Amino acid sequence: MKYLIYILLLLNTSLIHSQIIHKRVVSLLGSPFEITLVGKDTIEINKNIDLGIAEVKRIENLISDWIPTTPISEINRNAGLKPIKVDKELFDLVERAIKMSVITDGAFDISYASMDKIWKFDGSMKQMPSADAIKKSVAKVGYKNIILDKAESTIFLKLDGMKLGLGGIGQGYIADKVKELLKSKGVVSGIINVSGDISTWGRLPNGDQWKIGIKNPMNKDKIFAMFPLEDTAVETSGSYEKFVIFNGVRYSHIIDTRTGYPAQGLVSVSVFAKTTEIADALATGVFVLGKDKGMELVNRIPGIGCIMVDDTGKVFSSKNIDLEKYKK
Repeated sequence: MKYLIYILLLLNTSLIHSQIIHKRVVSLLGSPFEITLVGKDTIEINKNIDLGIAEVKRIENLISDWIPTTPISEINRNAGLKPIKVDKELFDLVERAIKMSVITDGAFDISYASMDKIWKFDGSMKQMPSADAIKKSVAKVGYKNIILDKAESTIFLKLDGMKLGLGGIGQGYIADKVKELLKSKGVVSGIINVSGDISTWGRLPNGDQWKIGIKNPMNKDKIFAMFPLEDTAVETSGSYEKFVIFNGVRYSHIIDTRTGYPAQGLVSVSVFAKTTEIADALATGVFVLGKDKGMELVNRIPGIGCIMVDDTGKVFSSKNIDLEKYKK
């Protein structure tokens, strides 16, 4: 699960240079969903916001593993039994997700939904699960057991009991698709915020860039840096609220599905990229990889930026981000 509680969108609904900035917040995908658009006419803006919301619902009915009638649910029901034919949009998304698994050495993996939930972060855990229970909890997780047949456009889960969950990349994909749709309708500027997956394009009516303020989760009352966004996406994975401590060791709710153990060392990872889909998947993968391996990966990928906060509150940034330049 990913949180963007400490990333704040900085804007005001206003009328500038005959253009209106208008934001609507609704509940979609089980979380707050925000669309902020710039336009000349309130009626036109609201019409476009309605189109964006309809696009969210369309994709949700394609990729959700909670809705029993979706293709993803059909794939999960037939794990170990038979391949399921899907349309190109879903096939391509799953194919890209697998490529992200390869890039992150399995730290990001959409078959995480197969994992047994043996770790509890609601205060009920009194001791660590056994090593055997941890190993068994991820026995059916593994992207290499997702079999794609491009010629037939089918997806097959090799192991009985395997499940796909696109939450780690799907929200980013939705933000990108809504942005793409609205740009095709002539919307010149806006922000899509799908439960913390943020995608922007264009500028404010006065020519200024959109900006976000990032907080250190170890000091949540203060913004430590302000970043301009223009045709850019950002996503944050965080664990500062949900964790357990055993024998003085902090275990986050973000699980490394390769081992079954919670990721350690970091409390937040913010990834900047051209697409929200990539930022979404990388934020999870980098968090699991940890500071050193995660930052090494980010610094190898052109066009990707990253800010990390470790569990002592220390802030790190990728080579292409000068924190001093953006500090408040």
